[in-house]
Amino acid sequence: MRALVGKDEATLREDQWTAIEALAVDHRRALVVQRTGWGKSAVYFVATLLRREAGAGPTVIVSPLLALMRNQIEAATRAGIRAVTINSTNAGDWEPIHEQIRGGEVDVLLVSPERLNNPGFRDEVLPRLAATCGLLVVDEAHCISDWGHDFRPDYRRIRTLLGDLPDGIPVLATTATANERVTADVEQQLGSVRAGEVLVLRGSLDRESLRLGVVHLKTPDQRLAWLADHLDEQPGSGIVYCLTVSATQEVADYLRSRGHDVAAYSGQTEATERQALEADLAAGRVKALVATSALGMGFDASLGFVVNLGAPSSPVAYYQQVGRAGRGLDARSESATVVLLPAPEDRDIWAYFASLAFPREEQVRETLEVLAEEGRPMSTAALETRVELNRTRLETMLKVLDVDGAVRRVRGGWESTGQDWVYDRARYDRVREAREREQAAMLEYLRTDQCRMRYLRAQLDDPEARDCGRCDNCGGFGLSTDVSEEAVASARERLDRPGVPLSPRKMWPTGLDRIGIDLRGKVKEQAAEGRAVARLTDLGHGQALRALFREGAEDGPVPVPLVQAVLEVLRDWRPDVDTIVMAQSVTRPTLVTDLAEGLSRQSGFPVLGRWAVVDPDVPPGAGRANSAQRVAAVGRRCDLVEREPGALQGAKVLLVDDLVDTGWSSTLAARAILRAGAVSVHPLTLGLSG
Repeated sequence: MRALVGKDEATLREDQWTAIEALAVDHRRALVVQRTGWGKSAVYFVATLLRREAGAGPTVIVSPLLALMRNQIEAATRAGIRAVTINSTNAGDWEPIHEQIRGGEVDVLLVSPERLNNPGFRDEVLPRLAATCGLLVVDEAHCISDWGHDFRPDYRRIRTLLGDLPDGIPVLATTATANERVTADVEQQLGSVRAGEVLVLRGSLDRESLRLGVVHLKTPDQRLAWLADHLDEQPGSGIVYCLTVSATQEVADYLRSRGHDVAAYSGQTEATERQALEADLAAGRVKALVATSALGMGFDASLGFVVNLGAPSSPVAYYQQVGRAGRGLDARSESATVVLLPAPEDRDIWAYFASLAFPREEQVRETLEVLAEEGRPMSTAALETRVELNRTRLETMLKVLDVDGAVRRVRGGWESTGQDWVYDRARYDRVREAREREQAAMLEYLRTDQCRMRYLRAQLDDPEARDCGRCDNCGGFGLSTDVSEEAVASARERLDRPGVPLSPRKMWPTGLDRIGIDLRGKVKEQAAEGRAVARLTDLGHGQALRALFREGAEDGPVPVPLVQAVLEVLRDWRPDVDTIVMAQSVTRPTLVTDLAEGLSRQSGFPVLGRWAVVDPDVPPGAGRANSAQRVAAVGRRCDLVEREPGALQGAKVLLVDDLVDTGWSSTLAARAILRAGAVSVHPLTLGLSG
């Protein structure tokens, strides 16, 4: 264990001894719920060496994040443990790794939960591992539970894996973020053999090295200015968490302009760059990574601070994120700062992510019927053309149906099993209600005058929760709300600077021929790069756009500030155009007409056509759930109507719209305009969703 942590004075905690004994000696199943930095990995690595010395097979660790896997491999190597991983980024290494496992050269194999249902791995590799492994570890085990803040359907397959293990193979589940409901759920799944089989070890969830505080500021420019003014005051290196990918890019760009050494990090960051950024943060070569929750569970580094620009949707998720700070610090002499800068728009972002929950029953039934009718495996891309769900929601739903036994993933895609399946509406309603309660609890955290650490620990059902004496409510942790006029002005300028590039769609979605549309391959008649004033999730003009497009908002002319923003976009962009085509809207006709006619008056360019609604029976949002369905719906709903025949011949067109969602409407409009004889199309829109 001393080799593992790199400290000669390190000693095992009492519960670490207890857990290791349960695994290595008694061959039991155990659930360890302990705070981040407590040493859960030490339990399974020490138990691994003891099991290997006794002649057992390798340990299999199911781990949810690549960053976490990299940390675990580095820690194992320090202790002389031979650890390897099989994941989506190293497919070329899989066969050599399988050979090493067969040759007894591997002590630890780390796999992602998604790998458990890869057909080749599931059918060929997993049975052999289940039969020969010496220890199974489920890391971040709250992901097993519907009630965990980061539930993942792939984790539910672990229940099947547990059932396939031979008698006497110990199992360890670990997490830092489980309340009593999650703990009981995971314990039940682990103990599916005999009641009382599972040893549950729950410890205090206090983080003695953390000082928690909340800074309430009224506007986005003040919150950005606070970061610029106070980032260097935070100890060491750390993380600035944002709720959206676009915010990470926007905030990192602004902080760099103010002289801070930061970088953006999200699930969209390329894999090798993510590794380099993680290494830079751990080594203190950057002040901060401005990140989404993709930089989350298990990232192992001694960080001096975590700042959240926007609140996560639950106290449990927040506790997990702030747990990245203060690891490895001596609480008697060192401390890490944790600051939350909440914003009113946080709730809009929570609502958006909540909208991605499990699909409605009719959508599930439609998917099952399509698979049954097909009678052979269908790829996700092919299935997407037949059901109205986007790729991400479709894949998540299929994973749940797979675990429930209604479908099966095979080579070539998914197939129906023919088993009856019940839509568990009551369960989904309970989960939704639980999420709503968590959001209310997060809002209460922002308002509470009690100890903040005590509040978070109570949300995790920690029986030892008590005042920490360190936070801004109970310990005199002073957080200034002062921001300099210069920083506010700079932030306002950055946020008020409109203009987001609109990249044209370059390829038609697959499978359009299956629904009678003869389009495939590259989009030949393609728009030029366009512009949006802002994304709906942006910190600046995004707020005004969210209000403008909120459900139930009244139609009307373009608000003056957005008119000014549109004109500023055009001044910066300077598209080579001489004609306007307006995308007609049924829900916001005044808005779009006012935008197009106002631009015509300002520029002198005539409005020579409309991307018109020719079939109002097709609703405005039809098909937006996935690309193939959207192309089909827009193709039925809209067509190009010129002011007079041949009006667009040789024209350079500015295509004016109010909101771009999937981009397929503007793609089809541009195609129609170019086929009508125009030489170029430049899309311009007020808002870009997402």
